[in-house]
Amino acid sequence: MFCFVNRFAGACLRALACLVLVSIAARAQAPTDIRVALVIGNSAYRGTAALVNPASDAAAMTATLQQLGFSVIEVKDASRAQMIKAVETVRDKLRGMQGVALLYYAGHGLQLDWHNYMLPVDASPRTAPEVAPQSVDVDTVLEAFKSAGTRLNIVVLDACRDNPFASSVSGKGLAPMDAPAGTFLAYATAPGAVAQDGAGSNGLYTGHLVRELLKPAVRIEDIFKRVRLQVRQDSKGRQIPWESTSLEEDFYFGDQPRSFPAAEAGRAETQGIEQEAADFGAVKDSRNPDDFYQFLKKYPSGLLAELAQFRLDQLQKAPVVAVPSRNGVAALPSGSWRYFEGDELQFDIVDAITRERRRIIQRVTYADAQRVEINGGKTVWDQMGGVLRNRFGNREIPVVIAPSDMYLGKKWRSAGTLLRSTGREDMVFWNAKVVALEEIEVPAGKFKAYRVERSGESRHPDGVSTFLNGTLWIDPSTMLVLRNDLLFRRRGKVTENSSQELAAVRQVPREQR
Repeated sequence: MFCFVNRFAGACLRALACLVLVSIAARAQAPTDIRVALVIGNSAYRGTAALVNPASDAAAMTATLQQLGFSVIEVKDASRAQMIKAVETVRDKLRGMQGVALLYYAGHGLQLDWHNYMLPVDASPRTAPEVAPQSVDVDTVLEAFKSAGTRLNIVVLDACRDNPFASSVSGKGLAPMDAPAGTFLAYATAPGAVAQDGAGSNGLYTGHLVRELLKPAVRIEDIFKRVRLQVRQDSKGRQIPWESTSLEEDFYFGDQPRSFPAAEAGRAETQGIEQEAADFGAVKDSRNPDDFYQFLKKYPSGLLAELAQFRLDQLQKAPVVAVPSRNGVAALPSGSWRYFEGDELQFDIVDAITRERRRIIQRVTYADAQRVEINGGKTVWDQMGGVLRNRFGNREIPVVIAPSDMYLGKKWRSAGTLLRSTGREDMVFWNAKVVALEEIEVPAGKFKAYRVERSGESRHPDGVSTFLNGTLWIDPSTMLVLRNDLLFRRRGKVTENSSQELAAVRQVPREQR
């Protein structure tokens, strides 16, 4: 076990009490929570369009959701009129209840003009104008949920099978969508890609989903992360599910996690962090993707999960391509190498009070899959841009700045060591969330970037914490940090208030690695 574990454990009891209560004593669902689900499974399409599993997938989802307290409206092999009527029935059951609405759809789906359509079994569109009147737009269902006054919406689309209608009327797979407010959106595979119908009684995606849904005390995000990993592993990377979320509260399908007093919760979290750090130390240099699959299934939202996910992406490249969304941003990351020998980045460090500006130049003089040397090795990063070594010394675990992938609503936690000029080593913990996609201008130019809000804590050996707040703007096409605003506050006083802005960038031509 590397020595990071002991320092990490010692800091956690003092530094993470409030973070622990957030993660362990998450907002509970009331026993009277109104839950209504619309489950649609369409298999009996005409001729060669027929599918094997959607009807049985729908039956499995209905049984599972009923165990989880949902009132389920189920339709199988439905016409368009039957699907529309079912949507209206669900809307009426939810109206004024402030409830939880869920749509599960298995069957053929089409994308057209950034809309995703569910196909009834009597549909056979041959041209683009025939799609909308023969199909049901997913947005129509979301609008019905919204009109009912739901507080939380969940949409699961296992609708990306190889589509016999798609060649003449739409692009491949489904179009990427940003989840509307209060919505969790899940695809069986990445936008623009195709899912497997499955050889057993259920499709690959739904088979894993129904098993994960019944596990107790697991947040919705963690359920779908585990499903994603299992589908990716079973398909050898050919199918990778995708999610988008705008949820502000934690949601649990089953039992809630127990709430503990702060001290007891701190001890439990410390033990978990010790084990997570030890488990990551055992696999971090592995070249076997299965080692990282197992780690991520155990710690889907762990403090080191983003590091493990990035390493998995390096070892097992997904045979899917980035798909531009309606806002022009790729739905998937473009690659597992972010920095190449010969790249040069220039940053301006700006004092927020005096507005004094100084320029730093960072040249990549060596790069491999895990190590990026800057200016002849004076500074060393990992391929995510995390600092492994600065002028003060080495870090065993870098804090994650730009995560393994990005989308609106993505949340992640990270932790690492922070070396000071005095030689002191602090433990640093961050919580981060992607909150917006917006235009930003820095000295290097104008960009469309994800804005990330961060908050955290740096624990000092003297027992007094520095509380951290920051905002990042990250270019989704390169995952470069365009601007990084930081505010450090200790004993109520601001100790640092600065920005780092990208002033210029020169990147060597990218290769497929």
